[in-house]
Amino acid sequence: MTNTLVKAPFKADHVGSFLRTAPLKEARTAYTNGEIDRAALKAVEDQEIEKLVQKQIETGLKSITDGEFRRAWWHLDFLSGLEGVEEFETEYISQFKGAKTKNKAIKVVGKVAFNDHYMLEHFTFLREAVEKYGDGSQVAKFSIPSPNMLFTRIQEDEYYNGNNEQFYHDTVAAYQKAIQAFYDAGCRYLQLDDTSWIDFVSEERINAVVEKLGMDVQDIINTRVSCLNDAIAKKPEDMLITMHICRGNFRSTYITSGGYDTISDAIFANLNVDGLFLEYDDNRSGDFEPLKNFTRSDQTVVLGLVTSKFPELENPENIKERIQEASQFIPLENLSLSPQCGFASTEEGNELTEEEQWNKIRHVVQIAEDVWGNN
Repeated sequence: MTNTLVKAPFKADHVGSFLRTAPLKEARTAYTNGEIDRAALKAVEDQEIEKLVQKQIETGLKSITDGEFRRAWWHLDFLSGLEGVEEFETEYISQFKGAKTKNKAIKVVGKVAFNDHYMLEHFTFLREAVEKYGDGSQVAKFSIPSPNMLFTRIQEDEYYNGNNEQFYHDTVAAYQKAIQAFYDAGCRYLQLDDTSWIDFVSEERINAVVEKLGMDVQDIINTRVSCLNDAIAKKPEDMLITMHICRGNFRSTYITSGGYDTISDAIFANLNVDGLFLEYDDNRSGDFEPLKNFTRSDQTVVLGLVTSKFPELENPENIKERIQEASQFIPLENLSLSPQCGFASTEEGNELTEEEQWNKIRHVVQIAEDVWGNN
């Protein structure tokens, strides 16, 4: 397994989520309506995840996920599984452009801690499926939200009452325990999804977060860097931890636009992750200039140049040209390719078909082979 991980993130990689299949959607609806029990739902989930694992292997991927098939949300499901955190109905208005999410949110009701999280079973099933259907060159990859998402996405705090230092300490401790628990379950490739960085991609977003927190913008950035670095500080040496950043992904819409300029030092020089998955599928993400702050020869930057939002396949030559453009700032051997985000950050999914989704994945794999050779 260690030899496989030396190459990860792979030259053709992906963020993690896939469109929910028809049998999965039907089973989830039946479960919600009380027509089947949880055991029956799990049986369908297991079956569809095994099919998904085989499909990913068939298309040439080396990092294999469960597509987040057991989740409704990419972040709330994990966060609400932490001790002291609960999901609840809220009245907030969706921030997505032209689309409205379900009114779900999280609140803190007790001390944040990690203890026997149900997603450990999810990972174990995935790992066993990859071992069953793979040839040893694939690795099970699991994604969870960054610890920063707990701080930035809670709607209510009924426990810490403004004691941010203790909240920070408990969250970091919970994540350190989570990372070790996933490692003990066999996870060697963990991804932390972190959309909190969109607070710094535009002047409007920066002004809003500064006003909300009453802190200097650089202090806010430094706190988020420290939170993530502290959370992963005790990770085992043979475990890869990457981070994914995007500007929102729901039903093919987004939250905001803007480049990485303000956070370029933070993410390219100061974060201790092994790889960065970056949204770069259109001009909403800015240019490659911020990549100049890349400093680590042992880190991989995965360029999300292929969109997961729309079915049209990008001109492969244009993608190759953009990869070469990025290589002016980061050595080609430190670059990889992926879609800019998952295909279904929530169970609703983006506006394309399953066939179109797999065409996108094959597109990524083929372009990567043309640029770097075999994955």
